Amino acid sequence: MRSLIDRKIVIASHNNGKVSEIKKILDPFKLDIITNKELGLIEPEEDGETFIENALIKSLFAAKNSGFVALSDDSGICINALDGKPGIHSARIAGKNKNFKKAMEKLYYKIKNKTDKSCKFVCTLSLCWPDGFNITVTGEVCGNYVWPPRGDLGFGYDPIFLPNGFIKTFGEMNPLEKHSISHRQVAFQKLTNKFSFDFESA
Repeated sequence: MRSLIDRKIVIASHNNGKVSEIKKILDPFKLDIITNKELGLIEPEEDGETFIENALIKSLFAAKNSGFVALSDDSGICINALDGKPGIHSARIAGKNKNFKKAMEKLYYKIKNKTDKSCKFVCTLSLCWPDGFNITVTGEVCGNYVWPPRGDLGFGYDPIFLPNGFIKTFGEMNPLEKHSISHRQVAFQKLTNKFSFDFESA
């Protein structure tokens, strides 16, 4: 049976928002959480063509270079009227400085004359061991694109995403509300169906 090495896990991300959310998700399991930044690991080139490929690139790089199990996240917003874009390029259009305000404005000018506002957030989580063994899953949450942005909570494209069945955008939801329904939480639930982080009850 696979297990974590010394109950340590590396969060293979340089995105502070993602790191914060993943830490909150993992908090109940009392793990020794390390980040890429703490280890001085660079960001590998994400040249995959899918969320799964890019998540694997990040988790495998962190696991091999740290010697510990690594958990990566590749996620983004997919807008139907834009044929699923920006998708895996969601972070890239925000630029090196991660300016998501400008990224949201870029999307607005592309979609403002479209009648279909439906979209989804996608998250792929990859849990990888130093030998390359991995468990990789994908979660999604559907909703609609809204403009102007609403709320200053969350991060990234949260202020323009209104999940189906709700009146608040992700940017207006407090962390507990968002975590309960987010694409990241859906993916993590799938991951825990394949791997138990709760060793005391395993």
